[in-house]
Amino acid sequence: MTAKRKKTKSRTKRISFDRGTSKKKRRKKTIDRRRSLIFFSIVLAVLCVLAAVGIGFVFLDKYVEKATAISEKSGRLKLVDVPVWVSQTLKEKVYAAAVANGEDLKLDEDAAQSVQRNIEERVAWLDEVKVQITHDSIIVKGRWRKPLALVKSGLRKFYVDADLVVLDFVPIPNLPIVKVKGLPLITKTPPTGSLWRRDDIAAAVAVLDLFDQRDKMDVSKKPLLYEIDSIDVSNFNGRQNSSFPHIVLYAKDDTEIIWGAEIGAWQRHLEATDEEKLAKLYSHYEEYGSLLNNVKYINLRDPQGDIPQPIDKY
Repeated sequence: MTAKRKKTKSRTKRISFDRGTSKKKRRKKTIDRRRSLIFFSIVLAVLCVLAAVGIGFVFLDKYVEKATAISEKSGRLKLVDVPVWVSQTLKEKVYAAAVANGEDLKLDEDAAQSVQRNIEERVAWLDEVKVQITHDSIIVKGRWRKPLALVKSGLRKFYVDADLVVLDFVPIPNLPIVKVKGLPLITKTPPTGSLWRRDDIAAAVAVLDLFDQRDKMDVSKKPLLYEIDSIDVSNFNGRQNSSFPHIVLYAKDDTEIIWGAEIGAWQRHLEATDEEKLAKLYSHYEEYGSLLNNVKYINLRDPQGDIPQPIDKY
């Protein structure tokens, strides 16, 4: 009986031991599995990072290659003899036009001809364009068209130069450009680069060009044109009232500058000569140092010897 009890006890211990061993094995397997998953996750994360870095280098390499190509193009194309008033925006416009057909700007005559053709077709700002090849550059030079007048028509605004060539609007902060007012309704705006053949525009531009040429004679002083805001041609040729001034300019403080008839027509209207008008205006400018805040208006029409003095504001 005792032997039987011992045998049963031994079997129970053995079963308990076996169960304990199985639990330990299962726990160990679970731990090993978790470690394997963690290790796999780490390896996968590292691979993903390396792949991302590799892709990043590929894109970076392409970007650097593209940026280098653009830089090389800009570096090889050079504008020379550029007036100081030409803005960076306007220069960029010429650069963009030069490579408009995707030229790689090789230093050969074919590239030079293509650049010249592109600029002539796409940029009205440069006239008499000449393109030359050197050992390391494509040189572009030409006569820059200087805008004198600004015209607004609806939502569009554009410039006109001394030759009445229409120029597209680009901000030019370093140049005095005068607004033209009093034009009849413009039903069709002229295309960029075309000649705008209008008598009233031509008359306004002629006066502004006269001022511009006079300003160039004395570079030590600030150009008078900087103080002119607008030129009004609403009564050009007396189309509204024959007895009123045909052309009137306005300073930036709204001082009236009564010019009168268009350039060359002074005799028909018994006015002072164009030279006398110009001399009187610039004498006033030199005397006061400005056109602003001195008088209500400046009348330039009366002939020499019969010229009333400007009326004081105060």
